[in-house]
Amino acid sequence: MTRDNKKYHIFELNVGKLNLFCIVFFILLIVLTSFIYKGNLISDFYQVNLMLLILVNIIMMLIHELLHSLAYVIYGGKFKNIVYGSYLEKGVLYCLCKQNITRKNILNSLMFPLFYIGIIPYIIALIFKWPFLLFLAIMNIVGATGDIIMFIYIMSLPKEIEFTEFDNPIRFAIHTNKEIKVKFFGLDYIETLKNVPRNDLKKVTISKASYIVFAILIVLTVLSVVL
Repeated sequence: MTRDNKKYHIFELNVGKLNLFCIVFFILLIVLTSFIYKGNLISDFYQVNLMLLILVNIIMMLIHELLHSLAYVIYGGKFKNIVYGSYLEKGVLYCLCKQNITRKNILNSLMFPLFYIGIIPYIIALIFKWPFLLFLAIMNIVGATGDIIMFIYIMSLPKEIEFTEFDNPIRFAIHTNKEIKVKFFGLDYIETLKNVPRNDLKKVTISKASYIVFAILIVLTVLSVVL
């Protein structure tokens, strides 16, 4: 077959299922951690400044997206085709690579944040018994639920497939001329197209509400430390 026979299979993350899975994943991870943590996990949790933890976690969410883009570039993506966005009022931060990239590229990109700000900090926190870092790592691991599901799905696809994103932060496309499975937990198949939209999004898009949410969190964090 020639390249002309390739089509884009469009998928969308099922936010409802992912949120449910996040809750279950979080509970399981807390239970597992309580067994291997050398101390009283619940007692140590109450010593953590919750607002500071949330604020730092939002910063880590930004780093999460930057790590995605770093992997995109390392494994062959072009920085000019990467765009970023923040809609904290919807709980969405995104990094989109608006070009066709290899299966190897997307698999590495999906795992970069999970490994560097999730798994490694989790291990360090367990070794040195740092509850703040431990809970931050757990939040980052659970926050990578969508990445994990996409990783497992793409691992099941042929090596020759290409991956791309376009103008919707919860959608992606698989470009191939081969038959692929379109049913997978946490993913909704949308349609198959010959081409995908490539509108000119700004390099960085930040909603007004994101500034407000971040400012409120900073104020609450300062108050929780001072009072």
